[in-house]
Amino acid sequence: MKKISLLLLSAFVAGATFAQMDSKMDNKMSKPVNVGGAPMYASKNIVENAVNSKDHTTLVAAVKAAGLVGTLESAGPFTVFAPTNEAFDKLPAGTVGTLVKPENKATLTKILTYHVVAGNWDAKAIAAKIKEGNGSAELKTVEGGTLKAWMKGGKLMLTDEKGGSATVTIKNVYQSNGVIHVIDTVLMPK
Repeated sequence: MKKISLLLLSAFVAGATFAQMDSKMDNKMSKPVNVGGAPMYASKNIVENAVNSKDHTTLVAAVKAAGLVGTLESAGPFTVFAPTNEAFDKLPAGTVGTLVKPENKATLTKILTYHVVAGNWDAKAIAAKIKEGNGSAELKTVEGGTLKAWMKGGKLMLTDEKGGSATVTIKNVYQSNGVIHVIDTVLMPK
């Protein structure tokens, strides 16, 4: 009888411990991260959060021009590597203005969907894939291309198909339909 009571008590304590761990994970994921001066809530979707970031007004305008709002509001999950306004400013003068024109919607869509990977790829999952790949990992984008993920001095880096690189400046911004990683450079597909 004592053994049964002890086993039940052990199971109860273990269950309570796992419940506390789950609660801590939920709190960690639901604690808002500030991006562009605005809190990003895990209970909101990618678009609902992005529209509040003053650092992502160009990205939001581009997503609207490409007609991708509905997609990025859907269940996903998606991992979005979100270039800042400063990242778009690195492009040659006039590039953004040209891309958001209706006649360039296909090109804009191709570039934007190159920044999206299906699934929930937080920094820990990407780091594990990099380790598994002996220092680099390929991430298949929704556009159909590939991003190379790697580490440099503790920072998560991405290299596009044209050889350009971006640094993840803010990682693990959890959303109800995925995760956002803020990047400092616009990535380009082939």
